[in-house]
Amino acid sequence: MNKEEKRNNHVAELVSVRRIWDRAPWNGNSELIRFKDRWFCAFREAESHFAGALGRRDDGLVRVIVSNDGEDWVSAAVLGEVGVDLRDPHLSVTPDGRLMLVVGGSFYKDTRCTNRRTRVSFSDDGLDWTSLVPVLGNQQWLWRVTWHEGRAYGINRHIPTPSRISSDSYAHLRDRSARLVVSNDGLSYRNVTEIALPRPDESTLRFTDRGEMIAMVRTGPVSDAPFHGWIGHSLPPYDTWEWTETRHRFGGPDFTILPDGSIWGGSRGYPEDTPKGPGAGTVILAKMTNRSFEPVMTLPSGGDCSYPGLVWHEGLLWVSYYSSHEGNTNQYLAKLRLSDRAS
Repeated sequence: MNKEEKRNNHVAELVSVRRIWDRAPWNGNSELIRFKDRWFCAFREAESHFAGALGRRDDGLVRVIVSNDGEDWVSAAVLGEVGVDLRDPHLSVTPDGRLMLVVGGSFYKDTRCTNRRTRVSFSDDGLDWTSLVPVLGNQQWLWRVTWHEGRAYGINRHIPTPSRISSDSYAHLRDRSARLVVSNDGLSYRNVTEIALPRPDESTLRFTDRGEMIAMVRTGPVSDAPFHGWIGHSLPPYDTWEWTETRHRFGGPDFTILPDGSIWGGSRGYPEDTPKGPGAGTVILAKMTNRSFEPVMTLPSGGDCSYPGLVWHEGLLWVSYYSSHEGNTNQYLAKLRLSDRAS
């Protein structure tokens, strides 16, 4: 068996799954990271999926929880901003050894979103955080950054605000655009290139050992067009991309590259993606390449769910995610063993 065949011949076995946080009515979105020999998980804490979902203001907070072993978790920090709905927190480790938090900030008038802008915060220990600082411009959302050779890379979305309330709730999204951006400090960014995809949305970037950048990008939604996820790859200086449209919709996309070069991704599952039977609203695990996404497992999940965070540690794939299959929307942690399929 050659190296490429071995990379794509893994099978996944669920070792364990446990609920790790359920103290708010809605504990959603999820990010997992290993930092200074401890586990940190960040997520949005609120009453509902977004600030206007209940017909009233419900601004989200970011809670960070910490564990030594992945079994017992305690609260490490809560970050909030008056009048701002914080959502989709993501964590990374800076070149100087700090934790960096990137989170979207949405502003509402009554129950209607009027503006968005990315915020960042930093911490030496995951417990004490700097004040949230706005970066980039209004109506821009940098969903996640990945550090590579001392620089932070991410895909920055520009999301126009609806000029008026319309029966077509997707009308303003048709003009959505995105650019690859880079920063030396996580605060000031410059454009690298446009991401030439239809209605680009949430995205994750990772790097191979040879410096290839791989992107997993959600697109849509728009009511009159399909919105499959896309996978792209590029070599330095990352201004020229090759894109492949998958047959799958992405929701909260994340992926990780293992030491052997194999790639594993996670996303919200839709009926056409669920490996074993229908089940809109599930969390799926998939084998990936820089051109493909093949679902292989559905994690215990259902309803409002997804946004996994993936970390490879000591021979296991650790996956945090949120799900409402047990009632409220809670945070879960799964451990998976990846092994070679018998020839």
